[in-house]
Amino acid sequence: MNESAKPRDLKSESTVLQVRKIGNSIGLILPKEMVARLNLKEGDKLFPVEQPGGGFVLTPHDPDFEKAMEVARRGMKRYHNALAELAK
Repeated sequence: MNESAKPRDLKSESTVLQVRKIGNSIGLILPKEMVARLNLKEGDKLFPVEQPGGGFVLTPHDPDFEKAMEVARRGMKRYHNALAELAK
């Protein structure tokens, strides 16, 4: 695995997220460096994905959409000839 593909240990970079009250809700404030690395802007969505060890990973990629696309890719591969004929 090359250096840029390795996940970074954000804790070692002194990045700690604190839960804060925001109006009648609670939320997390992301440091601008993290926002820049994730290429986020106001209104973007992050999806929590539960991990086997009990933690969570926040990702901008919708895991349900990814699963649906994988099913679609398998179907397109399996029925490639039929889809090519229908496209004519």
